[in-house]
Parts: sequence; structure tokens; C-alpha cells
Amino acid sequence: MVELLPLSGIEPQAIETLLDDAFGSDRFGRTAYRIRKGMDAVPALSFAAVEGGALIGTIQCWPVVHRAADGTVARLVMVGPVAVRPDVQRGGHGRTLMAHMLEAAETKADGALMMIGDPEYYGRFFGFTADATGAWDLPGPFERRRLLARAVNGHVPPTGAGMIGPR
Repeated sequence: MVELLPLSGIEPQAIETLLDDAFGSDRFGRTAYRIRKGMDAVPALSFAAVEGGALIGTIQCWPVVHRAADGTVARLVMVGPVAVRPDVQRGGHGRTLMAHMLEAAETKADGALMMIGDPEYYGRFFGFTADATGAWDLPGPFERRRLLARAVNGHVPPTGAGMIGPR
């Protein structure tokens, strides 16, 4: 039986090992890592999937902002990575973690959600779209169609131009 637990209760090295296994040790060069560099994940929105005492999946969320050229700042929560141990992928664990996070975000998120991900998957199952993100910029390369956002807990993604970065 899989338990969903707060990620803050999981040994940090176990999380790093899982992320390396899921995404490779070169993951730190990705744009998403640049955005959240030096920040701590949001404890109320970051979870672990544990089965038989072993970590099999994680979801992390990060406090970021959208900074417009006029100085306006909008709080966002960056979703990801969603990681599942390779030998148990395709078992629905990532979808379960995502659904659990979204349920928590409905009352605990202090900004709209954003992510870099597959629009066909995250749009179909979780309501993320690129509708608001067309003028957003990131501190590194990205595919514009994969920059997604979603309203949550009364927070709507900003639609104007702006740079995404840490809070």
C-alpha cells in the first residue's frame, strides 16, 4: 500500500537519489533548477509516495514570482519535479502525487500554479494551460508551449510579460 507523506519527513539524500534515478545527475542544468535555486520547497505542497518503507515518488512545489517590467510582482507556486522511481513508473504514482498536491493547493497555495511540463498530459488531467504564459520569460532555454499555469485557491496566473524567478 502506498502512503502519501509530507516530503519534509523524508531523508534528503533519499530524495536526491530518487531525482537522480528519475532525471539523471545532469538535471541541475535545467532551467527549472535555475528558477528555484537557493530556495526551499513549500512544505504544505510537497509530498512523498512511500511503499513498504521505500521512497517511490515525490512532488515538490516552490515559491516563485512573476516580475513585470513595471515592478509589479505576482506570487506563483512552481510545481515540479514530479519524480517516480523508474522501476515503478507507469503505475499511476505520479498522477496520485499530483492530485494530492492539487487538493492541498486548493486551500494552501498562496499563488497560482505554474510549471514546465507536457501540455497534453498536464492539461488533460490537471487543467494546466499555456493561455496566460505566452509573454512570460524564464532564466534559461525552454519550450514556450511547455510553460503552463493554472488558477488555484482564488489565485489567477498573471497574463502580461514578466520574468519568472525566486521569491
